[in-house]
Amino acid sequence: MKKQLYLVATPIGNYDDITLRALKILTDVNFIICEEYKEARRLLSHYKIEKPLVSINEHNEKDLAEEIALRIVQGETAALISDCGTPLFSDPGHVLVDLCISYNIEVIPIPGANSLLPALTGSGLDFEKFYYCGWLSSKKEIRQKELLQLKNRKDLLVILDTPYRLKALLTDIVKVSENIAV
Repeated sequence: MKKQLYLVATPIGNYDDITLRALKILTDVNFIICEEYKEARRLLSHYKIEKPLVSINEHNEKDLAEEIALRIVQGETAALISDCGTPLFSDPGHVLVDLCISYNIEVIPIPGANSLLPALTGSGLDFEKFYYCGWLSSKKEIRQKELLQLKNRKDLLVILDTPYRLKALLTDIVKVSENIAV
C-alpha cells in the first residue's frame, strides 16, 4: 500500500497552464486538500474532476494535519493544491508535509505553474543569481528594518507582496534607498 501525498501545482490565471501529469494525479487520488473550497471547486469543475475536498489554511492546518496524515497512512492517496501556483510557496501546507515526512509518507512534488520564474524570465533582468526574500512584514516599522537588512545584498532581490500593499512597499524601498551610500 503506497502512502503518498502529492503537491500539485495549479494554474495561475489560465487553466490551460496545468500539466497532464497534474490532471492525472488529481483524477487518481482519493481526496484533494485545498486552501479554499470555492477556488478548488472552480478548478476541478473546469476539468470535470469530482473528488472529496479537505480545506487547510493558516487557521486550521495544525488541527487537521494529523487527521489527514492518518488517512494517508491508512492507504488513501491525497493531493495538496493551493488556490493557484505551487503549494507551500507562500501558502499553507508546511505543517502537513512535515508530519507526512515524519510518518514516512512519500511527498511527491508535481511541478507546474508558479509566479516567480515567469516574472523573472519576462523581466529582462539578469537573474542567474537572485535572492528570494518572500513576503516582508505588513507592519511599516518591521518592513523598513527588513529592507535595511537587505540593503547590502548585491544579488537581484525578489520580494512578493499583494497589489494593495505594493505602494507602501515601494515607498519604503525608496525611503531606505535614500539612506544607502552607493
